[in-house]
Amino acid sequence: MLQSSTKDTAILLLHCPDKQGILAAVTEFININKGNIIYLDQHVDFVEKEFFMRVEWEIEGFLIPQEKISEYFYTLLGKKYGMNFRLYFNANKPRMAIFVSKMSHCLFDLLSRYAANDWDVEIPLIISNHPDMEHVASKFDIPYYYFPITKETKQEQEAAEIALLKEHKIEFVVLARYMQVLTAEFIAQYPQNIINIHHSFLPAFVGAKPYHAAYERGVKIIGATSHYVTSELDAGPIIEQEVAKISHKDTVEMLIHKGQDLEKIVLSRGVEKHLERKVLVYKNKTIVFS
Repeated sequence: MLQSSTKDTAILLLHCPDKQGILAAVTEFININKGNIIYLDQHVDFVEKEFFMRVEWEIEGFLIPQEKISEYFYTLLGKKYGMNFRLYFNANKPRMAIFVSKMSHCLFDLLSRYAANDWDVEIPLIISNHPDMEHVASKFDIPYYYFPITKETKQEQEAAEIALLKEHKIEFVVLARYMQVLTAEFIAQYPQNIINIHHSFLPAFVGAKPYHAAYERGVKIIGATSHYVTSELDAGPIIEQEVAKISHKDTVEMLIHKGQDLEKIVLSRGVEKHLERKVLVYKNKTIVFS
């Protein structure tokens, strides 16, 4: 994840009803306060009549103190245009937790990018409902917490997991093939901040053996989808998708291998876009800025 600037920057993500003058008003707010814009992208959904924008600027010498920018922006522009906005600072390193079960491919991929300093992120802990992946966490010197979950203990264990996440000031969660359905109560703690990888090009084959089902149907593509988790299973806003061509020559084992490669790539792309603050959720869709 390449930083767009070595200097401290502010990143503003916003959406509001589309009307004339919004782009000019936002850039004027930054320019008049001595901010140097280094990134700007905008989009208008003409069906919804909604305006979307991401702008990043250097805050060295910015006239408004960092802790006051959000307040000033809301007073001068946010309220006037009915904006829904979030302000981030690149100096604040996000804190990410990984949830995993028994499959290691996505976990290894995430941790290798983290260890290579490809991402500006902290990973204080890994949580699992099985002990199997503890050796992977140990390789990267990350604490591993095992929470066995049954139907009877699910609510109690999730409460303990949430408490642990809060203790470590976790900002978002990545499900690296975590084979448990999170409850609505858990999801409510991290709205638009839980990223999942789905083992197909949604909507597609469901169930415990999707590649076997795909094989039996003789499909010609397989895929993977990273998305934000909502209370409706596998129906949250999609961040990234990718597919691979297959043929009648591919066995189930070959499908699984190709599918797991896609899963790694698509999950990491989704996490990277989230870390770069380039994903804006509107209703059940995403605007993913370049």
